[in-house]
Amino acid sequence: MPGMSMKSDTNVKLPLAFIIYALIALVVAQAILFFNNDLLLAGQFRLPDIWMGAHFLLLGYAVMIAMGAMYQLVPVAFLTPIWSQKLGYIQFIITAIGVTLFAILLGVQPDNAIYGGILAIIGIIMFIIQMVQTILKQKNKNMMTYFVLGAITSFFLTIVAGFLLAWNISYGGIGSHNTILASHIVLGVAGWFTLLIFGFSYKLVPMFSLSHGFSMKWAKPAFFTYIIGLILLISSFWLDFMFLETSGWLVLFIGFSFFVLDIKEILAKRIKKKLDKPFTFSLLAIGNGLAIHLIAVLLKVTGVDHPTIWSWLIFLYVMGWIIFSILGYLYKIVPFLWWTHKYSNKIGKEKVPTLKEMINEKVSVVLFVLFTVSVIGLTLGALFQIGAVVFIFQGLLALTSLAYAVSIVRVLFV
Repeated sequence: MPGMSMKSDTNVKLPLAFIIYALIALVVAQAILFFNNDLLLAGQFRLPDIWMGAHFLLLGYAVMIAMGAMYQLVPVAFLTPIWSQKLGYIQFIITAIGVTLFAILLGVQPDNAIYGGILAIIGIIMFIIQMVQTILKQKNKNMMTYFVLGAITSFFLTIVAGFLLAWNISYGGIGSHNTILASHIVLGVAGWFTLLIFGFSYKLVPMFSLSHGFSMKWAKPAFFTYIIGLILLISSFWLDFMFLETSGWLVLFIGFSFFVLDIKEILAKRIKKKLDKPFTFSLLAIGNGLAIHLIAVLLKVTGVDHPTIWSWLIFLYVMGWIIFSILGYLYKIVPFLWWTHKYSNKIGKEKVPTLKEMINEKVSVVLFVLFTVSVIGLTLGALFQIGAVVFIFQGLLALTSLAYAVSIVRVLFV
């Protein structure tokens, strides 16, 4: 896997369509949360306006970025073309409309959100079919295959749980709403996103650090341990067994630690000693993810169950691990995509820009520092109930998201 390029047969317009939509959704999400900063201060996350912002962030930004990246990376990593690019364009349109309607309806007419949700689910199922059909054509399965399949399975279960929640809001009649909600959150953020980031990090980290000769000996233990942790944790919600929940968090932490051991070995065997700043930000996100897993274990062991603390820990998990990973990787992936599309066939024929010239690293450092400061400031302001701090740092987060989106789009004009 190390040393591979990102060149694939996928038309660049397909992943870029997902990425551009996602960047718009990122800005919209942070703006919605800014205008509802009083709800954030109160720790009221289970309200329509917060649902709208959260789903624009997770479905509109993170999921759409993941889909777009997979259309480009799966053919490269698995050496098999996308099953149907035509289906990909149709799926993008349906998913984009569905996600937009679902998120907006959650905010303004929650009782009718299921109708947008159904359209989003149709698009997501089309994506799952697309990826499964593509991966099944892979001749030699590897650990990346299992991470991606595990992530896709978690994704499917996430949307099933999400549909049940939307149905309950609209029509009622389904018991265990809070249990389904907890399962929905864990399957989505820890199952789908974490397993996916694990899997593709085994390609992206060696590629961006120019690493060779690493073993990936912890990949299998990381995969199976993390899956077991997910099963234990979700089972604890349904069985209401505290020891099972604590065990689930502990096993998830151990699984994440195995992944970190592999990343450390990959980086130790890198040729590129000075790493690019956006890539370093993604590596920082891995440290964030490990720390948050450890904090979750410590909170459970010490019996801290205050809902506000856990709500903000989930926020830190989403922003510090998932969103930060995507922000860092995307700053590298988009220039690769665009350079390969526009300039790879012109090498030796005319002067072409280098990848370094396609992004402004100094700007990226400022943006990533602002993201970090914003998230830390927002969390501390909320936990200590300081309204002005929450207002300032959520506003800064919204402005930084806008500046980040503009900096990514500018790459397409180089």
